[in-house]
Amino acid sequence: MDSGPIITQVSKEEVNSPLQEKGVQNQTSSKKPRNRSIFQSLFCCLCHDNSEPIPVNNNAPLLVEENGSVTKTTVRYLLPEIKPQDASKICVVIDLDETLVHSSFKPVNNADFIIPVEIDGVMHQVYVLKRPHVDEFLRRMGELFECVLFTASLAKYADPVADLLDKWGAFRARLFRESCVFHRGNYVKDLSRLGRDLTRIIIVDNSPASYVFHPDNAVPVASWFDNMADTELLDLLPFFERLSKVDDVYTVLKQHRTTS
Repeated sequence: MDSGPIITQVSKEEVNSPLQEKGVQNQTSSKKPRNRSIFQSLFCCLCHDNSEPIPVNNNAPLLVEENGSVTKTTVRYLLPEIKPQDASKICVVIDLDETLVHSSFKPVNNADFIIPVEIDGVMHQVYVLKRPHVDEFLRRMGELFECVLFTASLAKYADPVADLLDKWGAFRARLFRESCVFHRGNYVKDLSRLGRDLTRIIIVDNSPASYVFHPDNAVPVASWFDNMADTELLDLLPFFERLSKVDDVYTVLKQHRTTS
């Protein structure tokens, strides 16, 4: 699964296209094909085949089948056992690119971080901008929830970004592309593989394709690129304060979808 682009993100143009609303990205481009090839080797673009509907998966992860029969191998969940201090907390899965940060190969004067990443034997600089209010958001979310970073990007980019971004240790675990399910051209984050009760899992992500198996667990956020007046993360905190106290996230999230 690591042979594709290293970072998963969307572009401004793709966000505004009808396809992007369904978690689809246009794979064609007439602009700088070589640069885009390098860019995609780090920033993974989503694609999707619309020929068939995508099933919603609310069940436990499937066991590997051999010769038509299910193996007796115990299912290995993606997360370790929950820590005692988080035992009563809801698990919140948080995306990275265009949710918390925006990254680019193009030099940015006001970059918050510059991450060196090796691609095909060549070192590249990745310029990372933090979304406004991300510091306050992560600090408070880490107090309220069992937070997990889950990105479809590769660890060699996302791990150093998370090291610099998460000053408070909000993320109890970090999951990368190898933990995703590659489903019809998309890297999907299958929440049933986490090893947590689905009624107590939330995913915060800008891409509907990422949570297509579990849309009822999602708190969608708008994709962020460079608008320094953005307040979405700050505006969401009061909602998460209330959500942290519920026993079952589905009812509250359904109400949130119908009123938002």
